[in-house]
Amino acid sequence: MIDIPNLPDMGGIDVANGVVGAVLGMLFAVLFQQPLQNAWYRMRTRSTSAVRSLRRQEESGPVWRSFSMGPLHTSALIVEGDGESSIPADAVYIQVLDEEVELPADMVGWRDEIEAQSARLRAEGRTPLWNGPRYAVESFDVSRTALDEQPEVHLRLRPTDYYTFLAAQQLDRRLPDGTTPRTRYLDPDNPLRAPAFLHCSFAVNVAVVTADDMLVVSQRSDRVRMAPGVWNSSVNEGMSRHIDSSGRSAPDLHAVARRGMREELSIEPHEYTLELLAFVLDIDKRHWSAHFYARLKDLTQDGLQARMSRGVADRWEHQTIDYVPFRPAAVARYMLRADRIHRWAPLAPALFHLALVHVYSRTPVERAEAQAIRRL
Repeated sequence: MIDIPNLPDMGGIDVANGVVGAVLGMLFAVLFQQPLQNAWYRMRTRSTSAVRSLRRQEESGPVWRSFSMGPLHTSALIVEGDGESSIPADAVYIQVLDEEVELPADMVGWRDEIEAQSARLRAEGRTPLWNGPRYAVESFDVSRTALDEQPEVHLRLRPTDYYTFLAAQQLDRRLPDGTTPRTRYLDPDNPLRAPAFLHCSFAVNVAVVTADDMLVVSQRSDRVRMAPGVWNSSVNEGMSRHIDSSGRSAPDLHAVARRGMREELSIEPHEYTLELLAFVLDIDKRHWSAHFYARLKDLTQDGLQARMSRGVADRWEHQTIDYVPFRPAAVARYMLRADRIHRWAPLAPALFHLALVHVYSRTPVERAEAQAIRRL
């Protein structure tokens, strides 16, 4: 009989090898899997970018672009101001010219139609169109101071009235030669150039934030003639030749904003701080605006609601007021809401963006807006 030496238990060796292999596999995954995945992702991204770059050609684009935020597109062109720095009141120079704005001969009849309509409404005992005295923008220029390169704004105005404004708002109505005021007088490649009779609107828009950090957002009444039912700035006040100019003096933009705060929200000047952030042009309707940021000192959301319950001079201009937490992410989500994104007054989203930038600075605001866009 041949003696066979004892052999090791092969089943035990297999188990041990399996355990060691599993441990080594886990160690490899922990140490190398994520770096390998990151490297693979970077390689794919670079190769994709390289392929795209091969397809690209030289392109050019306009310097002037209206404000947009992802799918939210507006006709608001920010002409001066970035939100981070305010524009001092003494840096704004306003000159009022004597000669009134005149419509072209083939548009005078449009104004006559509006005047006749108002007379008819009055005769029927209905509310006529009040022909308030207004200002038209003859020119808008910006220069920089020599030492610190701070902006100096030069605004030249001409007298006009509301009927002329309404006539000039018919930008796409056909003239006798088949053209329209938009095609005849406006150059899409030079949006700042336009005759004064097409710039018969200058207003202030104010972003109001309560003492407990709530942004006031108003919805225009269905009773107003221009843009009824849209969501708008906290305060929107048109510049009036009769109210905002004493004697022959030029209007003061901060005073117009304070008047709007008082008439639309019943808030007095000592109850808030007020800063001018930018000048903006609605290139579709040709409306100019001075954009302001107002911070209430003591009035909270509840306090403001209680104040307004006791009476507001221009209550009929708003039908709803929303209160939105004044934080970049919250305001961005609100502006992009499905029931808001297509119902904004053109100048409001740019105002709220500039107010956020003024308080939080540009980088965190744009980061929050980008995140809100990605989550749509």
